[in-house]
Amino acid sequence: MDRIARIKEFLKDSPNDSFLKHALALEYIKIGDDSAARSLFEELLAYEPGYVGSYYHLGRLLERAGLPQEAIAVFEKGMQMAKEANDRHAYNELQAALDDLI
Repeated sequence: MDRIARIKEFLKDSPNDSFLKHALALEYIKIGDDSAARSLFEELLAYEPGYVGSYYHLGRLLERAGLPQEAIAVFEKGMQMAKEANDRHAYNELQAALDDLI
């Protein structure tokens, strides 16, 4: 069974598991299915907005899709959430991604 199928099996038992959704979205990115990845990241962040690692990957995905304004908004929201969580590392990564984009 491939990784995507295994993660989907785990999600059947824990459908709101943010770690699993994040992992599945990353697997979709690896195979070039940005649409599925975007949906998962957006669903995850709507359910758990404090899952700061997903903002970086969603922002980069939007940047690749030619949606710079949406990417900027995602990076900025992620920076706000990272600041609230006192996650300096995530904040700095998001800031660097934002700086690269603008």
